[in-house]
Amino acid sequence: MMEKGAAKDFDLVGYHDLEERPAFKMAMQVVRGRWYLYLGHFWTSGWSIVDVTEPAKPEYVKFIPGPENTLTVQVQVAEGIMVTALESPGNIAKDLGSGGRKVGAGEEGVYIWDVKDPVNPKRVGHFKTGSNGTHRNHWEGGRYVHLAANARGFEDHIYVIIDISDPAKPVEVGRWWLPEQWSAGGATLTRRKVALHGPAYPEGNRAYLGYSGAGMVILDISDITLPRLVSRLDVHPPLGSWLACHTVLPLPRRNLALIDSEPIENYCREALNYAGIVDISDERDPRLISLFPLPEPPPGATYKNFSERGGRFGPHNFHHPQKQACLEDRDDRVYLTYFNAGVRVYDISDAYLPREVAYYVPPDPKIRRGPRPEALVVHTEDVLVDKRGYCYITDQNHGLHILRCTI
Repeated sequence: MMEKGAAKDFDLVGYHDLEERPAFKMAMQVVRGRWYLYLGHFWTSGWSIVDVTEPAKPEYVKFIPGPENTLTVQVQVAEGIMVTALESPGNIAKDLGSGGRKVGAGEEGVYIWDVKDPVNPKRVGHFKTGSNGTHRNHWEGGRYVHLAANARGFEDHIYVIIDISDPAKPVEVGRWWLPEQWSAGGATLTRRKVALHGPAYPEGNRAYLGYSGAGMVILDISDITLPRLVSRLDVHPPLGSWLACHTVLPLPRRNLALIDSEPIENYCREALNYAGIVDISDERDPRLISLFPLPEPPPGATYKNFSERGGRFGPHNFHHPQKQACLEDRDDRVYLTYFNAGVRVYDISDAYLPREVAYYVPPDPKIRRGPRPEALVVHTEDVLVDKRGYCYITDQNHGLHILRCTI
């Protein structure tokens, strides 16, 4: 068991070092009563499978090597199909560091896998963008995968929809972009960063997109071949880095959406990075109605605030239920990773007054596994919560922490 970190209403249940391969995004499926976690790696190209049926004793099943010189940080599983993103390291090397990979080489797009045999994935399809690949995608089952994809003739990631009804022959069926991204048509950006960070989160005949410096985007996808703009909500300035809208996560039962930015600079050398709640009851006029309170250092901390701690401080990834029966699906509670502030839990039963109710900050890593962050402090990346209540978090230089919120 790893040394316990600073905690409020969290128990450390289990830990696995993932054979010294830090992970990023996670996905889960349950097959014949066993719980399998799938992880995309940060500094190593490839994916891991961990059996977490007994969370206190996670069992490492296998590592699946990925293509050389390729970022493989994103992974999703639904209906016995796994979709893994492939991206050129050069595409986000300035953000993540190359990790020793040769910039500009490698594979791109998405791999499509059959994981009905949960411990022996079989690659059955490959969709290529014809450019630098995909970043954060959305796959919840059904016919379509929603991609944040690079495409020839466009600046940075746009929204691309592919049909995988035949997983061996994925085909593009629709795309959407902001006009200033169409570089082949002579357009130029009016802001530093205009790109779909992803995921494009579908809900009924709408899709909700975090579009970096262009803010929150709501699209009508009733015609999947021709998405149409419903509305946009700008947040930067004054809020956030140039990645001012990282994620939009709709809460349809409440006509709300969660929204956040991602910090880029160390020591908070940018505008306030935020997480908040948007009222989408009038989808043509979405309104930011509240901001989450900033995390405070735990008792006894040697730093007066997380901004001066080193590394990045600010929100990153929400737990996404993605309509998967094995995952927790609540719209009154939010799990959110916060880089050097670990994972934070918020009660949002009152959307106008979100409250932090629990946190877990892992101990700082003692061994560097990758080039980031510059200061060797905890950098909690992703969070996934299963329907049993177990919470899984990843880090740039740690393995897998398995937690349980006690409230």
